[in-house]
Amino acid sequence: MDAKTTLRFASAANEAALSSSCSSKSTPIGKLSSLFDPPQKPIFSKNPKSSTPNKETVASLGPLYKSLKSGAITPNEALHLFDKMTQMTPFPPMSSFNLLLGALVKIKQYNHVVLLCKRLDSIGFSPDFITLNILLNSLCHMSRVSDGFSVLGRLFRWGYRPNTVTFTSLVKGFCIEYKIGEATRLFGKMVVFGCRPCVISYGTLINGLCRMGSTSVALRLYEEMVSGNGGCKPNVIIYGSIIDGLCKDGMVERARKLFLEMKGRGICPDVVVYSSLLYGFCCVGNLEEAKTLFMEMLDQGVQPNVVTFNVLIDAFCKMEKLEEANRLLDLMIQRGVDPDIISYNTLIDGYCMAGKLDIARDLFVSLQSKENGQDVVSYNIMINGCCKKWKVNEAMRLYREMICKGIEPTVATYNTLLAGLFQTGKVEEARKLFCKVQLDNVKLNSSTYNIFVNGLCKNDCVSEALELFHKLENCKFEFSIKMFNSLIDGLCKTRKLETAWEIFYGLPNKGLEPTVVTYSIMIHALCKEGQLEKANDLLIEMEKKGCAPNVVTFNTLMHGFSQNNENQKLVELLQKMVEKKLSPDASTVSAVVNLLSKDEEYLETLKLLPTFPVQGPTK
Repeated sequence: MDAKTTLRFASAANEAALSSSCSSKSTPIGKLSSLFDPPQKPIFSKNPKSSTPNKETVASLGPLYKSLKSGAITPNEALHLFDKMTQMTPFPPMSSFNLLLGALVKIKQYNHVVLLCKRLDSIGFSPDFITLNILLNSLCHMSRVSDGFSVLGRLFRWGYRPNTVTFTSLVKGFCIEYKIGEATRLFGKMVVFGCRPCVISYGTLINGLCRMGSTSVALRLYEEMVSGNGGCKPNVIIYGSIIDGLCKDGMVERARKLFLEMKGRGICPDVVVYSSLLYGFCCVGNLEEAKTLFMEMLDQGVQPNVVTFNVLIDAFCKMEKLEEANRLLDLMIQRGVDPDIISYNTLIDGYCMAGKLDIARDLFVSLQSKENGQDVVSYNIMINGCCKKWKVNEAMRLYREMICKGIEPTVATYNTLLAGLFQTGKVEEARKLFCKVQLDNVKLNSSTYNIFVNGLCKNDCVSEALELFHKLENCKFEFSIKMFNSLIDGLCKTRKLETAWEIFYGLPNKGLEPTVVTYSIMIHALCKEGQLEKANDLLIEMEKKGCAPNVVTFNTLMHGFSQNNENQKLVELLQKMVEKKLSPDASTVSAVVNLLSKDEEYLETLKLLPTFPVQGPTK
């Protein structure tokens, strides 16, 4: 939903930026609304071959205005019209070219705008204020804000005064390039140039701030608008941007209050606002509130779109409410909303995670008859589902099938397959796949190497894992602690403790610190070797270094002391667990039962055991 929501806001801001509401009253020549209104009387600029237009020229421009205003034009049609216009005698006025450029902006063909502006320049046409504003806006949308400032310099040199639209485009450009600090500073300087920010200027910056996670700053701008200091009032797009930002930041209650506030101000929420708040409720697991909001949306006559349905389907799948998720899919079809590939992939993933691979497979196969068909995500989901059910042969079949269909596997595909092959003990097949991936120049990530090293260690190929580890060292590979944990665990299980300790104490040289998992592995190895005092010392060392032991660490030590009949040490560890507010698990209980069963005076020992707080029922 994130990308689609952002696109919705960006699209709205773009269309609005080309409207007259954002124009400076002090600079009438800069009103971009004139791009979409045919002039009452075509005025020719001082350009080559220009003169008073004859009736034939004026007549030929009529259909042009109509097609460009409607926005029903393709890039090829626009380029054809441009060629036709440059061959007219006399040339059409600059306003006609601006109309054509504006139409290309409406269909987001910014690169064509830049190209045509260069062509106009090459044949001797002098762009006017509107042309330069359109060019600047296009460059900013192409993440070329520095070139946009070059156009701004041209505006100043030619005696034009930038207006609100000019600065809003530059603010938008900075936001697109994630330079939110520069966008905020430029927004603040608009008044210096006599330009008062309009609702679209505010909306552009607020949307940029929310996308960058600076929702608190966006809220301050919103409050400035509400108080009347901004000169304009927030609209549905601004409310939508902030509600979306708050929900993504987990501030769902604040988003709900803002939602109620906008309704109180007489601003009707649109599908984007509803979808954003639904997303927020679903993220915090409040499905009942999400259902209520969805029903309100329908009652208010707001038509849910594919994003709305996908948010709800995803939430129901994560809560394993697959029947309700399926009913939602049926409902969206009934309401004339076509499910997209995300809708189907989400549902397939839900069935796979619930272990219902047969239903997931049927849904996956049904995608073949759909317009969009299966994509790489569909295959990755099914391959993952098969591997989790230990059906690695079927996963490999799907892998070969996607290649035959021309669907290129991603690194996630290979990572899943490698993990599945190692899990089922198919080490040789995993080796072959790993070699193929390298020969095909697939860009592997750290997870791939972690999976491979872990798989080798789990399948008693520790020497091979160690060899790969040293090769990666020579390549200056950026290691993660996960790989070290796998390697240390493998070395400990094969009783190569000296090498394990060497790697353990070498972690700081790699810029890494042992985690609770690393310490637990080493403590377990020491307990197996009967070195209980050294294991206990390592527990004290990890606490001193700020690494908090977990229940697994304590259980490991307790079982060690229990096997050595050191009951007092075990009791001390239990008391430590209480102090650290760690809840016992089945393994803890097993250690205690083992302790009592060996002690003839178990009733006395029982009195020494600490009392753990009562745990609430798990959901």
